[in-house]
Amino acid sequence: MILELKEITKVYGNHLIIDGLTLTMDKPEIFGLLGPSGSGKTTLVKMIAGIETPTAGTIHVFGEKMPKLKVMAKFGYMAQSDALYGELTAKENIEFFAGLYGMRGKPLKSRMNQVMDAVGLIDELNKQVGQFSGGMKRRLSLAIAMMHEPKLLILDEPTVGIDPILRKNIWDMFKDLKAGGTGVIVTTHVMDEADKCDRLGMIRNGKMIAIGEPDALKKETETSSIEEAFLAFGGAVREK
Repeated sequence: MILELKEITKVYGNHLIIDGLTLTMDKPEIFGLLGPSGSGKTTLVKMIAGIETPTAGTIHVFGEKMPKLKVMAKFGYMAQSDALYGELTAKENIEFFAGLYGMRGKPLKSRMNQVMDAVGLIDELNKQVGQFSGGMKRRLSLAIAMMHEPKLLILDEPTVGIDPILRKNIWDMFKDLKAGGTGVIVTTHVMDEADKCDRLGMIRNGKMIAIGEPDALKKETETSSIEEAFLAFGGAVREK
């Protein structure tokens, strides 16, 4: 079992952000969390990553109850906002974060070249990150999250600001990671990306309104697109 969430609830003050959400990932897959801004996606992935704790319910990653430091070393997390040092080069940023996982010397250099090539930044290693565009920063953040070859990648809006060709390459990379035994959780509000996931969880107002393979969700709602399926499931919630 890679991931198990049971009846997760998160409350901030008087605001219910996540409402009784249950989810499991039994094997490596690309699992998408689809929902509009404010639906609770970011709060949910922060709890999975151990950055925040649920108000109620339990989260287990690789069989261990979160948050737990030794488990956090087994996954990569990419936040919605880039946590990079603008005064350092891309190489120096990678060396710093990889060092937190004990990566040094030749293995670090080899892996750095591999992930930077994958995100199309191999020629920018010695460039100061403060000079990077928003899309370049997202790609560097993704490279850093993959550096220690985690068995679970948790990615919050990883392709925002990235051009369509490179976005396709990144999704191809996600498929390769899955084939190599890594589970990928990706939040998105982009419908064509949602269609590429093995399974999809649709979130609205902190509730999981549907979970399943994209084609199965479209079939269940008798719709031809993920966007229409999301609206159909959302409409069913409103009618209750």
